[in-house]
Amino acid sequence: MITILKIVRESILQALQQLNANKLRSFLSLLGISIGIFSIIGVLSAVDSLEDNIKGSLDKLGSDVVYVSKWPWANTSGDWWKYMRRPNPGYDDFRAINRNTHNKDLSTYYIIQGGKTLKYGVNNVQDVEMLGVTEGFADLFNLNFDKGRFFSSAEYRTGSPKIILGAKVSDELFGDNEPLGKVIKLLGRKYEVIGVLEKAGEGLINPLDFDDSFLISYHNIKNFVNVRNKQRLFSVVAVKAKKGVGIESLKDEITGVLRANRHLKPTAEPNFSVNELSMVTRVFDSFFVVLNILGIVIGFFSLLVGGVSVANIMFVSVKERTRLIGIKKAIGATRFVILLEFLIEAIILCVLGGVIGLLFVYVITFLLTQIIGFDLYLNFSNILLGVLVSVLIGVISGVIPAWQAAKMDAVEAMRH
Repeated sequence: MITILKIVRESILQALQQLNANKLRSFLSLLGISIGIFSIIGVLSAVDSLEDNIKGSLDKLGSDVVYVSKWPWANTSGDWWKYMRRPNPGYDDFRAINRNTHNKDLSTYYIIQGGKTLKYGVNNVQDVEMLGVTEGFADLFNLNFDKGRFFSSAEYRTGSPKIILGAKVSDELFGDNEPLGKVIKLLGRKYEVIGVLEKAGEGLINPLDFDDSFLISYHNIKNFVNVRNKQRLFSVVAVKAKKGVGIESLKDEITGVLRANRHLKPTAEPNFSVNELSMVTRVFDSFFVVLNILGIVIGFFSLLVGGVSVANIMFVSVKERTRLIGIKKAIGATRFVILLEFLIEAIILCVLGGVIGLLFVYVITFLLTQIIGFDLYLNFSNILLGVLVSVLIGVISGVIPAWQAAKMDAVEAMRH
């Protein structure tokens, strides 16, 4: 063990000596390793950050929630006309699911329409998204309020003219003034503000970003939308599974209820889609796999160049130290000792190049996080992977020169 530690120490010193004695050659050789590690770990870190951000945002939709709409959450490029002709979910579908689904915990129905204008005094906000929602909407989506509250049961049932604003809409209408209790106009009708939603968190995807929206009750949206025309609606039924109930069981039950409510024959194709979060995450998973492969391919060629350069350094180092190798063998150094000495030296050179590449990744991710406001990070697993890849390249690029040094004849080497 002591002998091996001495060999490691000697190899480290010789590696540093090689770097110091041939700075330009060493820099150019290590540059390939640094670029390769930077390419691989940089892409992996970016993909990990992107994946965590997107999946974290999508998790807000709930992995135990089923969404009924006419469009499937999948590739519809070949059948879009078929899906276009489907009716959107209606309030009758929601009531049928609400009454006849036993595996549900919560359910809600909501209609979305864009392009609305809200007015308060001389202020107005245009192109605002309007959501007409049922009672369970706040509980199912865990709405957080900056001010105020959700609709009461009485307000919902009677279609009371109450409105809940998104954070940006409230800021544009009222600025620093208190919005609660104020009366605003929507298409000539007066509505009292009873709540303001919290501002959505930062993220590439915010599926529950209501900052540029406002909420009214379903019974109120009927004043502006023909809810009977299911072709022109954009509506969704969301159903949350009971604790302990599998998502597939809930989907099967909802499918049966909707087929019965829409009077579909047993052999007829369903004219609705029952979606879940995993459909979206599978699409993103494929995308992330492609990005990872791209980074690995780019990094592989950089590492190949770097590995050849390190091998070249090691061949030159063996040639320069041939006489020294002969002396070491003459005083008792074994082939294993010589082999290990040069192999460790190659590994040290590659690890040093890898560390430089990792430092580049850290600096770039830190700067981009500050500039674009999107959280990019270099995690421990990617750091470990970078070091291990560097070690592997060191072994591969150093094994032939090390073996060449190890099999030298002591006498012939000393005559060199």
